[in-house]
Amino acid sequence: MSALLEVRDLTVRLRLDSEDREVITGTTLEIAAGEAMGLVGESGSGKSMTAKAIARLLPGGAQVSGAVTFDGVDVLALRGAELRRHRARVAVVFQDPRAHINPVRRIEDFMTESLRVLNDVPRTEGRRRAAAALEEVGIDDPSKRLRQFPHELSGGMLQRVMIATALLSEPQLLLADECTTALDVTTQTEVMAILDDLRRDRGLAMLFITHDLELAGAVCDRTSVMYAGQVVEIRAANRLHADPLHPYSAALVRARPDISATAPRLYAIPGRPVSAFEAPGGCRFAPRCPHAQDSCRDQEQHLTDLDAGRVRCSRAGHLRGHLLEDGAHA
Repeated sequence: MSALLEVRDLTVRLRLDSEDREVITGTTLEIAAGEAMGLVGESGSGKSMTAKAIARLLPGGAQVSGAVTFDGVDVLALRGAELRRHRARVAVVFQDPRAHINPVRRIEDFMTESLRVLNDVPRTEGRRRAAAALEEVGIDDPSKRLRQFPHELSGGMLQRVMIATALLSEPQLLLADECTTALDVTTQTEVMAILDDLRRDRGLAMLFITHDLELAGAVCDRTSVMYAGQVVEIRAANRLHADPLHPYSAALVRARPDISATAPRLYAIPGRPVSAFEAPGGCRFAPRCPHAQDSCRDQEQHLTDLDAGRVRCSRAGHLRGHLLEDGAHA
């Protein structure tokens, strides 16, 4: 299956504290049409920055190198009207809807703005489409909701509004950036069920950014794991949980609470996560990895194929099958 989205050696530098600092280094991934890809990792690993680079929503002054290709088009070269059309084909659902919906405008204005500006859709037709989209995501009395302001809706309802708005432009790719994190567990389940059903019905591809490995495994076909600005593993979601290839992926799996088992204490990854600009040479996870050797610290690690996946670890073949063993050191 050919890739709808291809990200190759993506590197992003931002101006921080009067210095240009690298926040993503050589990130590589691809998503096929209709495929759901999970993107997991600790805070600061570069997940959201990767999504913003794909949608061309990086802060002004960002320095970007590498390649981002969407449906055969060079995304990094787009300007003006072409860039606006790209953002309609690649829709984004953000973590906090209240931070991205104008609080002094009605829901109808927020939902129909892109239809009117990009597609010259008349207001009456835009309102009709918006109401149908709200109904599709399970919001009752959509005509009433369109007249309301954001503060009159709950967090779960606003997130459904975000999803409905994203789908109005009939995108080919959905970037869902921690879109259920701010919701309670029950509402999170409802929103994810709606999102997954709509994605499958429409044949949408999705990049699903989350801290929740269980959730990624439940809704995604494959999962990419990021650490310190790099993708360190890409694997079928079910295989990642059962037999991770990278020590960092295994550490994330081991750190999950398991309600079916008892343990004296929850496993925690030693040390602290680092951003790309703080990362050491060689393997970036080496300072926290119980399996690291001198060669890991000295040699740059590259993504290589292994067992129908890709992994950034020169010892992956040797360690495979042992990474989830308690206290295993190899």
